[in-house]
Amino acid sequence: MRITSRRKAIFFFLTLGILLAAVAVAVGSGWIILHWRADLKVFLGFIFFAAITAGIILNTSFLIREIRRNEQHDSFINAVTHELKTPITSIRLYLQTLQRREVDEAQRAEFYRLMIDDTDRLLGTVEQVLKAGQAGLRKSRRRTQLNLAELVGDCVELARTSHHLPPGALQYQIAVNGSGARIMGDAEDLRTAISNLLDNAVKYSGEHVDVAVRLAAPDEGHLQLSVSDHGVGIPSGELKRIFRRFYRVPNRSLGMVQGTGLGLFIVRSIAKKHGGRVYAESQGEGQGTTICMELPRSST
Repeated sequence: MRITSRRKAIFFFLTLGILLAAVAVAVGSGWIILHWRADLKVFLGFIFFAAITAGIILNTSFLIREIRRNEQHDSFINAVTHELKTPITSIRLYLQTLQRREVDEAQRAEFYRLMIDDTDRLLGTVEQVLKAGQAGLRKSRRRTQLNLAELVGDCVELARTSHHLPPGALQYQIAVNGSGARIMGDAEDLRTAISNLLDNAVKYSGEHVDVAVRLAAPDEGHLQLSVSDHGVGIPSGELKRIFRRFYRVPNRSLGMVQGTGLGLFIVRSIAKKHGGRVYAESQGEGQGTTICMELPRSST
């Protein structure tokens, strides 16, 4: 309901801005026609109405941008609230159960395991929000020479373990020799970016996880990491928007998938800080998605 009202507000301000700009242009044109013989008046009138038109356009653009930003902010608050509330509610339920009645040792151990999983989820949400704030900073920590192939391999193993995946569900292919996989970068930042790509692919794969990770060299100066899944896919019109802060694709096939809308924004920010880029490819909904991150090779 709130999103619909905001869309109506955007449409209203856009229409109003266009109408006001059209009126300004019409009045300016009429002024020029009526006073075409008075050169100074025509010149001053032209400048005046051009300034009014530009101001109307800028003001309308600013209002629309602010409305969209507020909408994204509200979506982020709702997503984070859910991400925090769900595990807290779960932990509270298990603790109340342990407090109010006797449970056998096996069930107690299972409760402890589930509560640890919920605390990991809480910690992950908090860390992602903090990293999103740090992603806006241009300066990175001290950079060192890294072997990207090894770094990706560590992240793949961590993702396979944390998501409890069989070996075939997450496959890693290296199409570049070891010495050619060196880059200058911040290991912690890059590990964050790679982990976000892997977690995203697993999360949107659905029940059948089949993720392919490939490290290759598209040219002599760059390395390309691609993460492909066979999940819900992304409409072509959303491929660039998914890297915005707080943005989540609406009406996705997996409506129950939760998130903060920060993962790919963090990936893009880290790639930019390292002189690289990130982009997405998809044939559409239900056709899977490939996210590619390109980074410059180390010159030494």
